Amino acid sequence: MTALTLYTDSHFHSPYAMSVFVTLTEKKLPFALETLDMAAGQYLQAPYRDLALTARVPALAHGDFVLSESSAIIEYLEESFGAPGHAAVLPSAPRERARARQVQAWLRSDLGVLRGERSTLVVFVAPVATPLSAEGQAAADKLLRIADSLITGPNLFGDWCIADTELALMLNRLILNGDPVPQKLRDYAAAQWRRDSVQEWLAHGR
Repeated sequence: MTALTLYTDSHFHSPYAMSVFVTLTEKKLPFALETLDMAAGQYLQAPYRDLALTARVPALAHGDFVLSESSAIIEYLEESFGAPGHAAVLPSAPRERARARQVQAWLRSDLGVLRGERSTLVVFVAPVATPLSAEGQAAADKLLRIADSLITGPNLFGDWCIADTELALMLNRLILNGDPVPQKLRDYAAAQWRRDSVQEWLAHGR
């Protein structure tokens, strides 16, 4: 198989790189890791700037093909390495797959205030003492309301999919900071966080 290389931040704090890492791991695809010093702006400098079209993290190199933007990478891996032999990371049913993609797109494009006030440093490093602003609390309330309506079992759509990991990460921005979150959602996020592929990612950042 043509070699796969995942480019990620050197501290393993990127939620989007985490999603691609989990996808590769769940599919049992061998891949190399290349890390970039984000604080030094390495992702904006050659050779990475010229390698990855959007000069953002993560990027995936598959031979001489390089793709950035995590949702595009995940769909590429799903389409290129499907069953048999590689686990699915998106639901197979069209409506459930569409809903999973909706959840992914929403988590990337909405809740910006919450992502600012509860960055992934809360998840991967340590909590912060600053309370949520009124706007941050409104975003948190929206997250909790939508998550509660989506979660009806251990996973969103019966079998696990990558949207489960992404939703759990967003919930953990609140949970791991000690912000109030209903027990149902805490239990869901904790179960998702115990997944082996997630634990492998967390081990890299320690």
